[in-house]
Amino acid sequence: MSSNNKRKALFLDRDGTINIDQNYICRVEDFEFQPGIFDLISHYLNQGYLLFIITNQSGIARGFYTEEDYQKLTNWMLTRFKEKGIEITKVYHCPHHPDFTGDCECRKPKPGMILQAIEEYNLSPVNSMLIGDKKRDILAGKNAGIGKNLYIQDLLLNRQFSK
Repeated sequence: MSSNNKRKALFLDRDGTINIDQNYICRVEDFEFQPGIFDLISHYLNQGYLLFIITNQSGIARGFYTEEDYQKLTNWMLTRFKEKGIEITKVYHCPHHPDFTGDCECRKPKPGMILQAIEEYNLSPVNSMLIGDKKRDILAGKNAGIGKNLYIQDLLLNRQFSK
């Protein structure tokens, strides 16, 4: 299938991009959405992008919270998106940390989560975008061949939601 027939995706980091990063967030009461994030994501949704969240969650490997805690918060977050008319296609997370669980292929800046989504959803990397807040997010996008990799700080600061 040519890249013209494949779908485009927007990959979003979670902590620091979707929500304000407060280190190892695992409870609903600690989760605070970034100002402007719903407008930004809606902009890309309206342009036909499938939406994916890719997030490192080393707090699981570190024992700060459980997989169940993570899933509960993720389900709550997805419900908040649905209430705003935003359907997230899928959330991928890496529960590993090299110091606790050894090396893996999914922890950003490695592209494992993105490559999995590309495979599962027949996505065109070159026509897709990634938005993150850290260099490791941007590198994961570049390592997966994503066409455009942007820092959330630039987008929210300028309110410039580029194609």
